[in-house]
Amino acid sequence: MSYLDNIRTFVRVYELGSMSAAGRDLRISPAVTSSRISSLEEHLNVRLFQRTTRSLTATEQGRAFYTGAVAVLEAVDEAEGQVAGITDNPKGSLYVAAPLGVGRRLIAPCVPEFAGNYPLIDIRLRLTDRKVDLTTEGLDISFFLGEPADSNLRIKQIADCERVLVASPDYLAKRGHPVDGDALISDNHNCLNLRYPGAPEFQWRLQLPDGPKRFRVSGRYECDDGDVLTGWALSGEGIALKPVFEIAEHLNAGTLVPVAEKTPPVPVQMACLYTHRRRQDPKTRLFMEFMTAHIGAAVKAAQTSVQLPR
Repeated sequence: MSYLDNIRTFVRVYELGSMSAAGRDLRISPAVTSSRISSLEEHLNVRLFQRTTRSLTATEQGRAFYTGAVAVLEAVDEAEGQVAGITDNPKGSLYVAAPLGVGRRLIAPCVPEFAGNYPLIDIRLRLTDRKVDLTTEGLDISFFLGEPADSNLRIKQIADCERVLVASPDYLAKRGHPVDGDALISDNHNCLNLRYPGAPEFQWRLQLPDGPKRFRVSGRYECDDGDVLTGWALSGEGIALKPVFEIAEHLNAGTLVPVAEKTPPVPVQMACLYTHRRRQDPKTRLFMEFMTAHIGAAVKAAQTSVQLPR
């Protein structure tokens, strides 16, 4: 059994706090995960984790070993990256996170073409609308919409995404057509909100003649999946704030209609986060360059296809 595999397994168990979660992440069985940790502990002659039936906690030795283990893996990855850069034949697994809408519509459809160009690179795509942490979750790249939470990470800008407030014709027939952000609140419209653990309070940043203003909207429904919000809006349940690229087909079909046109949402930045070290890895660089070109073109095409009130 590879000592390096044991170290990689230890790092993922430490970061995820669970043998089973680490096993799923590494695509190995719980038995193999446990065996690798036991083998590493035997080699080091220390206990790295305190285990009970309900919890797993790193020991003092485990915490100390983690720092060195990460440095070892980073050094190996960098060495492999240098070799791959020379041979122009990058390989290995690439761990990528993205919001659900971005991942489903823009990234996932392009993965087969990228994989075809680089058959030795395996793509591990994680889709979630919650904020992710590259370091603790073992990610190489994280795509996002909005402002990044961690300024220590590097940012590669991709596109400025137009957004729009929308509702179905049925909803507007029942509740009326709000003309601006004030009407959203004064007329008590049901605003459909994206909500996930740790998300800030509901505020929609809308553009007024004298500059952006935050509106504290409210509604009966919330969800951590943006596509669910789109479905509720299509069903006549309320008003949603959506990137144009996600709902271009519904806008063009008239099944969703722009509202509060006097105070449109402020555009949001689409970009990806990575660490400086990850940028040196050829597979990371190639994936970012490939996706930046394809995503930028797709967002522009979607926005051009829709005629929004200006």
